Amino acid sequence: MNPAFEILAALSFCHLLNDMMQSLIPAIYPILKQNFELNFAQIGLITFVLQLTGALLQPFIGFYSDRHPKPYALAMGMAFMLLGMILLSKASSFGMVLAATSLVGLGSSVFHPESSRMARAASGGRHGFAQSFFQVGGNFGSALGPLLAAFFVLRHGQGSIVWFSLAALVAMALLVRVGSWYKGSGAMHAARRTASSRRDPVSSRQIVTAISILLALLFSKFVYLASLGSYYTFYLISRFGLSVQSAQIDLFIFLGAVAAGTIIGGPLGDRIGRRQIILVSILGVLPFTLALPYANLLWTRILTIIIGVVLASAFSVIVVYAQELMPGRVGMVAGLFFGVAFGISGIGAAALGELADRTSISYVFRLCSYLPAIGVLAFWLPRVETLIAHREPVSPVVPELEPAAE
Repeated sequence: MNPAFEILAALSFCHLLNDMMQSLIPAIYPILKQNFELNFAQIGLITFVLQLTGALLQPFIGFYSDRHPKPYALAMGMAFMLLGMILLSKASSFGMVLAATSLVGLGSSVFHPESSRMARAASGGRHGFAQSFFQVGGNFGSALGPLLAAFFVLRHGQGSIVWFSLAALVAMALLVRVGSWYKGSGAMHAARRTASSRRDPVSSRQIVTAISILLALLFSKFVYLASLGSYYTFYLISRFGLSVQSAQIDLFIFLGAVAAGTIIGGPLGDRIGRRQIILVSILGVLPFTLALPYANLLWTRILTIIIGVVLASAFSVIVVYAQELMPGRVGMVAGLFFGVAFGISGIGAAALGELADRTSISYVFRLCSYLPAIGVLAFWLPRVETLIAHREPVSPVVPELEPAAE
């Protein structure tokens, strides 16, 4: 069975737009600080609200929608994002900024678990490929938001944020079509049946152990990526005396390597097994991270490309592995892992910044280089694929897309 590529492409593109708008908020902190005379505690409160609504709510929304799937929930979630962008552009007080931020976070909380579920439904059995294809859109969106903030919003002011509501409108139009497909394909009813007659391939104790291991692996992966994503340019400037422009180019290359790893990981997991990819992606990158703090400029560039590709290949595989561990809880699992990833990245970046202030950027990189050693825990993950092979597969039929009516 072939994946429904048009649906996957729409979901990936909407993921780009969603994460672009979400990443816009931290990128415009200088404008908000100046316009409302905010202190750093208030800036921190904005971040807290964004993480609370954009990360912590995701598992609960996914848990509910697993039992009560709604075909047009994605479009409704994007409507929250639309309102958030409009309100943020018109905000005249700190309270309005917090309200706008909560709307953006709520829209993102609806989007991630629901879109991950629909990507799985459109996968045609190639779950890893579909999850990677969907996630890479988010990678590009997260990189695009700060770029647009720097070249557009910072030049034209807070009011120019209203133009980003057009992105939400485009996403809503696409997601209405995706919802119509989901409703008509039979996948929604199959998901409801799977949730109501769920049978896990392993025991509850094994599930708790495996999820705990996966969360530990996410911690090692995203804190390390936060060290590079947030402080790589400062490291290059401090250690090798590069200009800001040259360091930004190196950061762009690293982010490109992360996007490539995201695309590669899922299909490889489909072919050779998800547990193997998780193990190689986290623990296998350890020699490269340990070498990085002591490398010259050329090898620093080479090593960061390798690290970006290998480490980024894990996330889509981890999500699919957990979904297969708990069939019928696709949305809850996606919400949990996307929420944790978002939360860890934000908290990790802040904590590492505080540590860098107290020590140095070089010390932070040396300390973080040991994080992938946590990947040894992957040896204790159950071989879910082997257990699933002995079960009767239940997959909804994914029909070919019909052209829209004239």
